[in-house]
Amino acid sequence: MLDRFERFSFAISEISHCWRKLASEELSKYGLKSPHATYLTTMYKYSDGITVPKLCEVSGKDKSDASRMIAILEKKGLAQKKDVDGSLYRGLWVLTDQGKKAAQEISLRAIRAVEFAGKDLTDETRDIFYQALESIASNLIELSKDGIPE
Repeated sequence: MLDRFERFSFAISEISHCWRKLASEELSKYGLKSPHATYLTTMYKYSDGITVPKLCEVSGKDKSDASRMIAILEKKGLAQKKDVDGSLYRGLWVLTDQGKKAAQEISLRAIRAVEFAGKDLTDETRDIFYQALESIASNLIELSKDGIPE
């Protein structure tokens, strides 16, 4: 059993480390860090704009993190708030033209990285892998809420 824990922990750690390194390299040209990738690519999918609560929901991030990241994107000229019915209160965040260009490039680079990372997998193996990964994530979410049983 310990071997499974060690293999799982090591693999997840290596994947996370490598992904952050690659994302940091790609985002450095925009003066951003790896956590910004999630926000840029998510906002890119919502070309008409997205609220911070919706951004949190679809990206799995908390509101304080999202607000900090949006502020940085805005400061860098990559995002701006668009008014709704003449008010910014419930406004939508959109990418600027510069932000769209960055998000598109980052999205394409991410697709290439994912394709390369899974190049040895068949479609069937990939489907099983993602099913297993989603199951593990769901179970760990439940476990993190309820705690490890005695």
